[in-house]
Amino acid sequence: MNSEETAIKTTYFSIVGNTSLAIIKGLLGYFGNSYALIADAIESTSDIFASFLVLFGIKYSNRPADKNHPYGHGRAEPLITFLVVGFLITSATIIAYESIENIKTPHELPKSFTLYFLGAIIIWKEISYRLVMKKSKETHSSSLKADAWHHRSDAVTSIAAFIGISIAIFMGKGYESADDWAALFASGFILYNSYLIFRPALGEIMDEHLYDDLIEEIRVASHKVDGIIETEKCFIRKAGMKYHVELHAVVDANITVKQGHDLAHVLKDYLRNEIPQLGHVLIHIEPSE
Repeated sequence: MNSEETAIKTTYFSIVGNTSLAIIKGLLGYFGNSYALIADAIESTSDIFASFLVLFGIKYSNRPADKNHPYGHGRAEPLITFLVVGFLITSATIIAYESIENIKTPHELPKSFTLYFLGAIIIWKEISYRLVMKKSKETHSSSLKADAWHHRSDAVTSIAAFIGISIAIFMGKGYESADDWAALFASGFILYNSYLIFRPALGEIMDEHLYDDLIEEIRVASHKVDGIIETEKCFIRKAGMKYHVELHAVVDANITVKQGHDLAHVLKDYLRNEIPQLGHVLIHIEPSE
């Protein structure tokens, strides 16, 4: 299974999971008198739309290069990540506003049965986070990483709801708003995670230098090609799930232009075979001194 297929299947997993949890949390919050759970359901609902955006971004960014897009469509993926962050910020704002309104409004204590369901939800969301994050690393997908953090945010909002409901139930009258405070805290955490997701995607758009490990891997692989004496400059830009490389390779100054040209092609083919996540590889031949 290639990276695109893996990312798409993982996104479908997120969509199905988030849809199920949004319904369960909404029902639990309504019948269990807990706004923290309703806030949690709102966050899960935004996750559904965010996952559909991720799915679109992955499919679009993996379109082949064409006349107007010689480097492919990979830059669509961080743009989709920005939209996903927008969903997170919107849901956090709604949760914060509604939490403050509920804190000011007297209401009944949450029902104790909600805690049992919340415990199971927390475990499931943490498992989902770890699974999707693992797949994002395998596929080098920034939007899939954003989707993984949606699962972690959901787990944290559920933990906050669990704590708030527990305090409200065990402390009794006068602590009815504890789960609303929990929802308010959760909204702050969602905003913080929004920044953590946004920052790497911004670096990707701006071609920020973030790939020292990959550069070292490219240098080590290059030295295994006969005729390559040394490597000098190495620049990398990420687009979607691919890394485009510009590498300056040092060769014997006495070889012919054709030999240098052929050696550049050998090196390019070798690197793309050894490191599958590489996209375009431009080799600049430098004569040794």
